[in-house]
Amino acid sequence: MNGLVFALGLVIVLITAANVVFTLVLPRRPTGIERLSLLVNRLVRAAFLAVSRAARRYEVKDALLAPAAPMALLGQLAVWLGFFVAGYAFMLEPTTHGFSGAFIQAAVSLFSVGTEHAGGPPNRTLDIAAGATWAVVVTLQIAYLPSLYDAFNRREALVAMLESRAGLPAWGPEVLARHQLVGIIDTLPSFYADWERWAADVAESHTTYPVLLLFRSPEPWYSWVVGLLAVLDAAAMDLALSPDASSSQARLCLRMGFTALNRIAKTLKWYVDPDPSPEGPITLTFEEFEQAVHMLQQIGYPMELTAEEAWPNFRGWRVNYETNAYRLADRVMAPPAPWSGPRRHLHTGPVAPRRPPQRSPGGKVFTRDRPEAPASPPRKRGSLTRPKQRSSRPTAHDPVGESPPGT
Repeated sequence: MNGLVFALGLVIVLITAANVVFTLVLPRRPTGIERLSLLVNRLVRAAFLAVSRAARRYEVKDALLAPAAPMALLGQLAVWLGFFVAGYAFMLEPTTHGFSGAFIQAAVSLFSVGTEHAGGPPNRTLDIAAGATWAVVVTLQIAYLPSLYDAFNRREALVAMLESRAGLPAWGPEVLARHQLVGIIDTLPSFYADWERWAADVAESHTTYPVLLLFRSPEPWYSWVVGLLAVLDAAAMDLALSPDASSSQARLCLRMGFTALNRIAKTLKWYVDPDPSPEGPITLTFEEFEQAVHMLQQIGYPMELTAEEAWPNFRGWRVNYETNAYRLADRVMAPPAPWSGPRRHLHTGPVAPRRPPQRSPGGKVFTRDRPEAPASPPRKRGSLTRPKQRSSRPTAHDPVGESPPGT
């Protein structure tokens, strides 16, 4: 009987130690016993979601959810501590001849690094082993935090830079509109290249360290999920509306972007369609797409095709990432941006990014709601010309909801 109890304790200690190594040391997507950390993350997230339900304003919900990530890290340590205490207690029971004394001795040995003894027959080997185990775990956790926060900082740097290019909250058509309004369409290829590298980095870091999914941006209306979705929508619209003039980098950015979303979805054990049909259904409607295209036409964005002609290609791109992007935006409770799907735990609809007036000396002023004719011809790509606008003029896309302050 004593041998079975000791063996049970040894198994618990070895499995917990393996979970620590896979979580803190070995950089790989959780697939086996290392998924214990994912369970802790889910429980912490569920608890904070329950607390945030009472708040109605998005900024308040964001503030209530912000401590979830550090609490998940502490919860992870607490779970490891509990399993190590239980494992060493089972191993010490044949020596102490009682589970109460064994648990006390295991806890004392872990916290005192094996230098203290609670009483009863001593077992120096197990006491020292327990103390050394916890010292190693704490050391690994301390070394783990800089890597974690370095990945977080790399993620947020490009998201913060997106504010001036996509508004708050970010929106795909707004990316193209702002580049046209300030005459920097020529920078779109490098913009897509930056986000391709960013998506590769996020795919690697957020599948290796899933707790990063709980880390929220420093500002309420920033979101890496909404930012990535906006960039992918901008690239898809670019390719669909101007297939000949658009940069090949837009295609590479799209590919890496939905690959990153697929890898994160697989980490969360979501179903991922390995080969979605280009003609498959999407949630975004043609009317919403047409309104965005009309908004771009109003400000002189160069395009080769009409909304009807571009829609099949745009849908063929979006079917690759829409489902996972919507699910992830809902899971992390990202800001309710246009074209980002529903939020089960929010009480308001999508919020449109507010565009500040675009001014130039002696020129006209552009706003999102009342665009006027530019003082000079719109910037064109090579020899492309704009198609004639159709007689029907749908209203500009303006989702219902309050606009975020300071945008």
